[in-house]
Amino acid sequence: MQLLYFVALNSLGHLGFVGCRMTTTLFALKLGASPALAGTVVAMFAIMPMMLSVTAGRLIDRVGPRRPVTLGLAILTGATLLPFLFPALGTLLVSSVLAGVSFMLLHIGMNSVIGAHGRPEQRAINFSWLALSFSVSNSIGPLVAGYAIQGFGHAVAFAVLAVSPAIGLALLLLRRRPLPRPRHVPATGERRVLDLFRVAGLRRTFIVSGMLATGWDLYGFLMPLYGTQLHLEPAKIGLIMSTFAIATLVVRLALQILIRRVRQWLLIAGSMSLAAASYLLFPFVSSAALLIALSFVLGLGMGCSQPVIMSLLYEASPPGRQSEAVGVRTTMINASQTFIPLGSGALSAALGVAPLFWILSAILLGGAWFARHRIRAP
Repeated sequence: MQLLYFVALNSLGHLGFVGCRMTTTLFALKLGASPALAGTVVAMFAIMPMMLSVTAGRLIDRVGPRRPVTLGLAILTGATLLPFLFPALGTLLVSSVLAGVSFMLLHIGMNSVIGAHGRPEQRAINFSWLALSFSVSNSIGPLVAGYAIQGFGHAVAFAVLAVSPAIGLALLLLRRRPLPRPRHVPATGERRVLDLFRVAGLRRTFIVSGMLATGWDLYGFLMPLYGTQLHLEPAKIGLIMSTFAIATLVVRLALQILIRRVRQWLLIAGSMSLAAASYLLFPFVSSAALLIALSFVLGLGMGCSQPVIMSLLYEASPPGRQSEAVGVRTTMINASQTFIPLGSGALSAALGVAPLFWILSAILLGGAWFARHRIRAP
């Protein structure tokens, strides 16, 4: 029941965040933003987390996850309500920054909670449950956003999405006991981020994680953009994106068996290869039915790697620096979310979305090659 509570808390926050990202992209385009400007708005979700994630990780290592997670859910609720109260492009820029910072706190905090919960041998399974919570919210969030936009308009959709982080905040405030946290190790001397990259296991995990995150996060930007160019309805775009999330849910239900039977790096290599093949085919598909099928295959590939990477990351981190390591990974992810949408928006305006899908395919194939060679590494 403890684990289910943590999973529900994470899912409620993430549902609001993922729905907010999709609605922000579509609302920006509706308000007349060019693809380049829409990319700028989406990049705002990541620019502050890119700069603050390591600091946030160190803070959570020091004070524990409860207060940062509480603050994250509170800010996320307010950020999602802002475009409902003040519907304008400027508001979308502000709400994107606040939502990005708030989810950064929630994400790093909940990874700390899950890593510290239970016995070490259960860690990979626990992270697979956390990944399931992301899959559930990724499945529901775009559907809620799409149908809310179609039924009530973009502004009201933000108010609908604010409900889920508000419920998560209420559940956390009602809990009296502290959240699990790793054993606190007092700092001895200066802690430098570069020291983490000198740990071989962490360095390998950071590299593959960055490649995987690029493919994962840009799907949330490219699919609304591609669907809009194909003149698909918002609800249909939401259905396509939910299919991707449902596939991650399906593969993560099977992951608890796969983890026991397949070596972790081999599992990562295979899943990234499948995702790369899916991205390669996207520009050749224009019907909603085929996009749904292709998104499902992509979700199977992308969904398999995430919990394995988080387990490897936690295990390889020095004692007392687990959240800091998650913060480094979050910084890398948000750097890609900041700069790649900016470049992607400009590139798609000039050349269309096809080159972006193919670039992602090449990145993921590179990640699969790297992961395959880690199987023999010490």
